[in-house]
Amino acid sequence: MAAKANSPSETPMPSIENAKDENVQTDGGSAVTEEEFDAMQTILDTIYDYKDAEGQSPAYPFLRMVNKRAVPDYYNVIKEPVALSSIKISTQQKIAKRDYKAFSEFVRDFALVSHNAQVYNRPEAGVYQNAVQLKAVLEDELKKIVDEKIVTAEAAALPDLGEIPPPSPRAPDEEGEDEEDEDEDEEDDEVDESDDEGTRKRRRRGPRSTAAITKREGGGKAEDNGQKGAEADARKRRGRPPRVDTPMEARIKAVLKGMRKFKHPNGDLKVNHFERLPDKSHMPEYFAEIKVPMALDVIKRKAKRKKYQSVDHFMKDVEIMFDNAQSYNLDDSQIYKDAVELQKESRLLAEQEKKKPDSEYVMEDGRLPLPNGILHNGELWKVGDWVHIQNPNDLTKPIVAQIYRTWQDAEGQKWVNACWYYRPEQTVHRAERHFFEHEVVKTGQYRDHHIDEVVDRCFVMFFTRFNKGRPRGFPPEKDVYVCESRYNEEKHKLNKIKTWASCLPDEVREKDYEMDLFDATKKMKKVPSPIKHLLPENAKEEDDLPKPTWGVENAPPIVGAVHLRPREANESPPPEPTPTPPPQPPPQPARQISSHSAHVPDTPGDINMTGTTPVPAQATPAHHHFAAHPPNASQYHGNSASPAPAFNPSAFTSLPPHLAHANQYSTPQSSQLYHSQNVQRTASGQYDAARAHLGTTAVGGSPYVPPKPSEVYILNDSANFSIPPDVRERYHRDAQGRILFFTAPPLDVGESKALGHSVRYLAEKARRMREIMEKRKAKDTDKAVEEQAAKRIKIEEDVHVQVTAQELQEAALLEMARRMDAGTGQIIRGMYGDRWKEGELIEAEKLRLIQGKEANRNGDALTERAQGPAPWPPIGKGAVSNPENIDPSL
Repeated sequence: MAAKANSPSETPMPSIENAKDENVQTDGGSAVTEEEFDAMQTILDTIYDYKDAEGQSPAYPFLRMVNKRAVPDYYNVIKEPVALSSIKISTQQKIAKRDYKAFSEFVRDFALVSHNAQVYNRPEAGVYQNAVQLKAVLEDELKKIVDEKIVTAEAAALPDLGEIPPPSPRAPDEEGEDEEDEDEDEEDDEVDESDDEGTRKRRRRGPRSTAAITKREGGGKAEDNGQKGAEADARKRRGRPPRVDTPMEARIKAVLKGMRKFKHPNGDLKVNHFERLPDKSHMPEYFAEIKVPMALDVIKRKAKRKKYQSVDHFMKDVEIMFDNAQSYNLDDSQIYKDAVELQKESRLLAEQEKKKPDSEYVMEDGRLPLPNGILHNGELWKVGDWVHIQNPNDLTKPIVAQIYRTWQDAEGQKWVNACWYYRPEQTVHRAERHFFEHEVVKTGQYRDHHIDEVVDRCFVMFFTRFNKGRPRGFPPEKDVYVCESRYNEEKHKLNKIKTWASCLPDEVREKDYEMDLFDATKKMKKVPSPIKHLLPENAKEEDDLPKPTWGVENAPPIVGAVHLRPREANESPPPEPTPTPPPQPPPQPARQISSHSAHVPDTPGDINMTGTTPVPAQATPAHHHFAAHPPNASQYHGNSASPAPAFNPSAFTSLPPHLAHANQYSTPQSSQLYHSQNVQRTASGQYDAARAHLGTTAVGGSPYVPPKPSEVYILNDSANFSIPPDVRERYHRDAQGRILFFTAPPLDVGESKALGHSVRYLAEKARRMREIMEKRKAKDTDKAVEEQAAKRIKIEEDVHVQVTAQELQEAALLEMARRMDAGTGQIIRGMYGDRWKEGELIEAEKLRLIQGKEANRNGDALTERAQGPAPWPPIGKGAVSNPENIDPSL
């Protein structure tokens, strides 16, 4: 580990005194035996291969080093960062070179992985739980080799790397907000996870209404410009699906846009006050008083995720937002006035938009959204469905896709926009890469297809669920695929998907499907690349990336390609033969995974102004009080504050603190004493010592920035004497006549008085509370009247609905009787022809006889039931009467 040199551990390494044993390797000074080196490799393999009861690998989050660009403060907190991949490479090199001096060095490398994760993350985070589980597996493996007498218990003991600090308090709903913010980022930006360190690069989206035209590098070179243009047009694709807003969604967006037109005289938007909710840590009283907090960012997020069913549903949240502002703020405040005006204007905007016909919201190209799906061939195809689409390049391998949009064009033709998923043989990848059976990869292709191109249903499952069961009710004869990665077609890279929900349409990403679980979790097998045989015999690592073979337009490649280029840093090596697994430890209790990641700003350090000299105060007179308030404590994994800039004594003039009414000053001292004199060590030992040089102290386990002493500054002589003498005489000066600048104003403190608010403040507070209570009471009264009126209107509507339903039912029965009469007449005409009138009499007489027999039978049955069972009638007795006036020929 390269970071070891920066912060060496104080943990003593146990000495090994059997260097004279013939099994001990003495090359390069190593005191590790062959058995110990074998045990290291076994532990390393076990950690990599271990799976928990749910089939998850707790080692997965620790395979790579944390990206410094994505989490910049991680390396401020963690001074010895380490990852399993670096341990594996380091271990293999040290085993080969016999560089490990003691087995305890290897143990410490592994212990740092879980320790760092526990120090940086909160206990409820999934990574924290993975670290605890990984540590338990390591302890079990070390115990086994101790029991086998391979190493001593002292050498296998985990070192003391310092205490795990307790987390700082956090509001209960912050995690959910962060997850929503992260989802917003996932939705608004196309994610590219293909850089060397496995980080996500965000690219700005192009227009949604038109496709961003790009020409892929495959398909060979065109012979002329016309062919090149045709190929470029054939490769049209979108980074995101097109925008197809329903009239209701367009109205909501119009209202939100209209509220941004109202400004103050200085040009500031009036809606700025309502963009976000107040900081809960700074204004807890707001959330105690306001029961349903609401802001524009919350409303926009709900609109984007299609939570609103109508414009009135949307306006309820807008009304809540403005009512909250009027309830919390005073009537004469600017926020209150803006809330009143914007509430009035938003109501007018909503009414204007609702009066417009739906035809005004049709897209420019004539698209009409079909939010309820498309009925085709007796099946309903809607957003979120997994489908097979015709593949003109290979009819035996239909395109695996998910529907994102459904609409109808100006000619009445129905279309879907679907995201393609490639099969492994349609991608460009390393020849040694392995894939799951039935695996597909997500692409950035969002293509339009006519509904006739949809062939059949299929289903795609994330790899974490594929081995546990199948979607409930899904036909067993349909294809089910597994997905683990997304495919970057520009760089031909495969990157593992971190959040499956980010790959789904907005309409279904919060919906889950039920599963029929297997009796036992199935083992997922990876197989070699299906196009490995396409690797040229003379292929080399330095070759350029090969190109896929393209066919017709609007279809995936006919076949991909393979190469031998070096493996990327974020690419896992091919699977190795799995050793016999050790006995599994008891499963850890399931923990809720948290994707919360808070952004922690740096705490400002000491800033030295040009031409001035900071001097720490060494004595404070009784009649002066210098107030210094520490900044708010940072959140948990942002404990470190930004260190102050380095102090250069040659650039400034030292001056002691100023004492009021005296021209005497204490001996100058270096301002570097500031940090060293205000750092306290606690029981956390090494953990707090690591923060000492950052100017922070953990008091009771919480991060703490010590208050800064009062300081006094002076200008250099040339700047000072450039000030007119009459101006300098108005201010405090030293013996040389230089003006003194203080970091805090002096305050004459007389007799000690208890802290408290002024009578004026308390009176104003009481008046405000009375106003709030009166306003709340009036509001409750108005609300009760409105509810009573709404209840009365609801009763009237219900009565009207019942009357209307009764009328419709009677009309339906009459219409049914009429149609039955007409149908009976048609049947009789078909049976009797021109003698249909006689046929009617015949059929009527038959019906009368049948009804009479049925009535007699029912009467006899009632009589028998009353008198008891009767003897059976003689067989063969009975008569069949022939009605009069009936033609026997009929």
